[in-house]
Amino acid sequence: MELTAGHVWVMVAAALVLFMTPGLAFFYGGMTRAKAALNMMMMSFISIGIVGVVWVLWGASMSSGEGFMEIVGNPFATFGLEGINTPDGLIKVGYASTFAIITVALISGAIADRAKFGAWSIFVPVWVTLVYCPLAYMVWGGGLFGPEGAIGKALGPAIDFAGGTVVHINAGVAALVLVLIIGNRRGFGKDPNHRPHNIPFVMLGAAILWFGWFGFNGGAATTAEQGGLIWINTLAAPAAAMIGWLITERIRDGHPTSLGAASGVVAGLVAITPACANVSPVGALGLGVVAGVASALAVGLKFRWGFDDSLDVVGVHLVSGIIGTVALGFIALPTDGVGGGLFYGGGMTQMWAQLAAAGIAIAFSAIMTAIIAFAIHKTMGFRVSTEQENVGVDLSLHAETAYEFGVNGHGGSFQPLHEAMTGKSEEKVPAEGKESVQA
Repeated sequence: MELTAGHVWVMVAAALVLFMTPGLAFFYGGMTRAKAALNMMMMSFISIGIVGVVWVLWGASMSSGEGFMEIVGNPFATFGLEGINTPDGLIKVGYASTFAIITVALISGAIADRAKFGAWSIFVPVWVTLVYCPLAYMVWGGGLFGPEGAIGKALGPAIDFAGGTVVHINAGVAALVLVLIIGNRRGFGKDPNHRPHNIPFVMLGAAILWFGWFGFNGGAATTAEQGGLIWINTLAAPAAAMIGWLITERIRDGHPTSLGAASGVVAGLVAITPACANVSPVGALGLGVVAGVASALAVGLKFRWGFDDSLDVVGVHLVSGIIGTVALGFIALPTDGVGGGLFYGGGMTQMWAQLAAAGIAIAFSAIMTAIIAFAIHKTMGFRVSTEQENVGVDLSLHAETAYEFGVNGHGGSFQPLHEAMTGKSEEKVPAEGKESVQA
């Protein structure tokens, strides 16, 4: 088969989406403390490695094809991509894999500074298998929410063009569940050292995410007209959300911040994800403003309600994901003059479909994530020791630090101290070693 422009575009889009996960690593890494930056970035990078393997072996099979009760595909139908040998099929598998990768990586920001890397490495493949793949099948693979699915037939198919439910609501709910199970960081809400250590990294990460999001939203465009609309909406919504977030900060706090600008961009990108092909550019602007303001207000709730969503995964991805999904019930454009949201004369039909999709996604992700996380937490343990948290998860889990501070820096390979690695004291620890850890 000849390589077409469509094939090339989807491959480029897939590369853009894959690039988003290293962008997320910079975004999250800059928001943590200096002694946890590498661990935070590693949680994104290991997600690429693990999900890449899972997707080839059984993930792609579970998210498409013949399903079980319209909930999940058969993992053995195309195990190892057996039988998928056409260019179209393989390219689509590659593109879909990048969505699974970044979805699970998004969750990691909520548990920064305190999660065991080994426990995270177990959580990733189990969660992708039992949570992401079924939800992707229900929405995109011909399952419950599709035109022929039970809910799709009853309420009409839900609109989720690029992942409002499958990616953002799913990740946001999972993040909240993990936080509640693992617990808060020591000093949460009191220790000023929990502030982001490298704002330029955060802004660089946000820029990479915005760049990659044009592939995230636009890779599945079927016509030039649709592709153009998606591109403009992916520009408009995050731009408006950034302005909305900064105005909210200016009114509430007296000053706009760089962190707010970066976070506002991400909130707008999240909100436009499910709606990118189904709203007008003006609708995208309105959606962006609402998402930016709402997420700016939502991120402060963690201090009021006492849950340590370290890097605002819940406040940005869950809140803006719900806004973008439900907003389609109001502002979805009619298709060939038929249907559409409430504001276009479509009545409540689309609204009910969107509410059902959001509600079921929240319930499914919460229940399944709780089972997985609780099992890991009660067996191998999901949280590092107090001593390891004090030393910093970079040094205690990876034997590295992100920055060299004079002669006592530890960036690179070296023999780590027993205390730093295990959080347990050892009688024969060199005096100079103890000094370097304390430093």
